Amino acid sequence: MNNERKDADRGDAPAASNFIRNIIDDDNRSGKWGQRVETRFPPEPNGYLHIGHAKSICLNFGIARSYGGVCHLRFDDTNPEKESFEYVDSIVDAVRWLGFEWKEADADYQYFASDYYGKLYEFAELLIQRGKAYVDSQSADEMRANRGSATEPGVPSPFRDRTPEENLDLFRRMKAGEFKEGEHVLRAKIDMASPNFNMRDPVIYRIRFAHHYRTGDTWCVYPMYDYTHCISDALENITHSLCTLEFEDHRPLYDWILNELAEAGIFTRPLPQQIEFSRLNLTYAITSKRKLLQLVTEGHVDGWDDPRMPTIVGVRRRGFTPESIQLLCERIGVTKVDSWIDMSVFEGALRDDLDDKAPRAAAVLDPLKLIIDNFPAGTTETCSAPVHPHHPERGTRSFEISRELWIERDDFNETPPKGFFRLFPGNKVRLRYGYVVECTGVDKDADGKVIAVHCNYFPDSKSGTEGANNYKVKGNIHWLSATDAVPAEVRLYDRLFKEAQPDAGGRDFLEALNPDSKRIVNAWVEPGARDAEPEQRYQFERHGYFVADRVDSKPGKPVFNRIVSLRDSWGKPA
Repeated sequence: MNNERKDADRGDAPAASNFIRNIIDDDNRSGKWGQRVETRFPPEPNGYLHIGHAKSICLNFGIARSYGGVCHLRFDDTNPEKESFEYVDSIVDAVRWLGFEWKEADADYQYFASDYYGKLYEFAELLIQRGKAYVDSQSADEMRANRGSATEPGVPSPFRDRTPEENLDLFRRMKAGEFKEGEHVLRAKIDMASPNFNMRDPVIYRIRFAHHYRTGDTWCVYPMYDYTHCISDALENITHSLCTLEFEDHRPLYDWILNELAEAGIFTRPLPQQIEFSRLNLTYAITSKRKLLQLVTEGHVDGWDDPRMPTIVGVRRRGFTPESIQLLCERIGVTKVDSWIDMSVFEGALRDDLDDKAPRAAAVLDPLKLIIDNFPAGTTETCSAPVHPHHPERGTRSFEISRELWIERDDFNETPPKGFFRLFPGNKVRLRYGYVVECTGVDKDADGKVIAVHCNYFPDSKSGTEGANNYKVKGNIHWLSATDAVPAEVRLYDRLFKEAQPDAGGRDFLEALNPDSKRIVNAWVEPGARDAEPEQRYQFERHGYFVADRVDSKPGKPVFNRIVSLRDSWGKPA
């Protein structure tokens, strides 16, 4: 295999170096794995993936692809009480949406830990027979009390010296369902004095009388994650097992289990290598599955795919692109130091991705009627604008101008402050892509609220004509004709939390909820956006980037979500 690394998502551009790639490069030079790179992404199907998982997805799939290898999608489904096909399907959709696949030619590298239950049980019996595992009959409280502390070694279980024959009999009876939950567990026999708590005879099997979404009621003993994960890696011939830093202290147990099974002749060397990297911690978001579930079940959000949620289905519905997520992961890099990434970095990656892609369109979110008194009643004229100002090859878009228009309410001020260059009595502005107009007066309701603005236009000032250069105005406002503007529901989303670290210090994260994180307005959009397909994105000039909602938007009845404004409004004041 060609050892030159290529970036997974940027064609033939050289991939950015990091310590993981350096390890793989060294392995390839030594021929450790025969030039084969196999990684895995192993989510538990007990919830929806969030943006934190995106870094692991991009890293595992991206590295495998850039080295010409393959990444396995494995579901770590050893907890029967919380897992379901719903979550499996959502994970499959999320990984594919991010741009990755786990098939190679005719091979499908999708796996389930539950497929290995038989082998996992067989290997547990082998460890028992070799004196490396025992059945412990202490209660959970007794085990916890005897585990020791950071300064004191653990106390060996009084059942630690059971014979292999006795342990094997008890373990088989556990499997047969003869005991209650918690009555016995199977523990690895390692070192109760180890400074690493994970090595103090960890539990590797427990009794659970729970229906499993795939295996039904076949099993009533279930393996623990630390036992299952390393064995699954070895069974699948994973070369580099990439995981986040919280598993660094678990690596000695990962290695111990595989070494014991290798000594027993089950696996051949080299064994999979676990490598840890820093996770993605994003400000103004939480990624705890428990807390995300609380947001959903208590109705603080509108479901797992609420556009304010940091779930992948949520950011997708918000309008973020797979490319912007990949760009974020590329920018933050791969290190072994945990840090917080400001939400503005994520939003900046989205802006950078969409600026070149998104067609432009006009929208009026807070409409105020503008009446051009000297425009011929009952007539319209066609105006045009570029689809994208930097890509003339993409053509132009057309819309009508008429006697009555919609403008943004804050583009008019009857008593303007200093430096206000938009519409006020006696002032001239240019209607973007249209004519120069001069404000002549207003209509008000009984409460004194302005309900319409009046103006006159200058027929020789139309944009794109020779006479337009004769008019020098400081203000330029956008507008839509009342004759062809399309009504649309627009959902103005903002950050779900008003504090950067809403659950810092163990505080109640709900107290940091942003009450202004969602606002719905009845807006007008230009006619070209009438039939926007779900997930079609636009830059609404001046307002930001918007997407046709993938659930509620229908051609002819568009619903748009604001993805992000044109600039960061959360930055620190100068």
